[in-house]
Amino acid sequence: MKILVAGATGVIGRLLIPLLVDAGHEVVGTTRHPAKAIALEGLGARSVVVDAFDRGRLITTLRAEVPDVVIHQLTDLRRQDFAANARLRMEGTRNLVDAARAAGVRRMMAQSIAFAYAPGPEPAREEDPLDLETPPPRRDTVRGVHSLERTVAELPEGIILRYGTLYGPGTWYASDGQVAEQVRRGARPATDGITSFVHAADAAGAARSALTWPPGIVNVVDDEPAAGTEWLPVYAAAIGAMPPPIQCGRQRGERGASNAKARRELGWQPRYPSWREGFLAALG
Repeated sequence: MKILVAGATGVIGRLLIPLLVDAGHEVVGTTRHPAKAIALEGLGARSVVVDAFDRGRLITTLRAEVPDVVIHQLTDLRRQDFAANARLRMEGTRNLVDAARAAGVRRMMAQSIAFAYAPGPEPAREEDPLDLETPPPRRDTVRGVHSLERTVAELPEGIILRYGTLYGPGTWYASDGQVAEQVRRGARPATDGITSFVHAADAAGAARSALTWPPGIVNVVDDEPAAGTEWLPVYAAAIGAMPPPIQCGRQRGERGASNAKARRELGWQPRYPSWREGFLAALG
């Protein structure tokens, strides 16, 4: 197939493109930064420089390329500006979906998150509601996700991949990332909040597999949701930091997510079924 990856220079996009190329697909990757176009070419994709907020240019680009599938990996988290990322999810997604429709594209796969669910006693399943009543500052994130998912669902074959907390090279949880820096300073307490992780390589692998999945929403997380009191000491040890301070309680919506649908119904098999071995591989 001919596949257009929007936001191709992100953490997942950089890992996904070689998988698609190796599978024999023709890949076009978009970036808004001309300096990153060369890197895309090195991964085997043909690069196009276009900003998701430039609606006219985006429509022209997709009409010229006419891809079979669009993979939406657009994010804006470099400065941890969650309002900017929410805007990209809303406005950028609107432009991308309209451009896809103008080009006759039926199938789009989009990156979402598995930690925007409403509070509940168990790991969230895909049919559980998003936490639209959450107060600021989390509200921007949840509303951005909700808008993205509803917009992509306008296409006949919209697939939403709700990724868990990403770790691995280039993520906040990499050994040189923001979370590692906080842990080394003792500024990241271990709480009772539940997190579902997914290694970035497994996230990319799921996106490749989802080319043949039916439309709908899928949680892409590992097998072991865990409280911070459980995973954070393991993470700290892996990066050579002191054990984290313990703090009782959890934030709203910290319930983790279930991967039963991806595993049992769709046959997804992550390379790292648990953050336990994943941390060792990513950080050891």
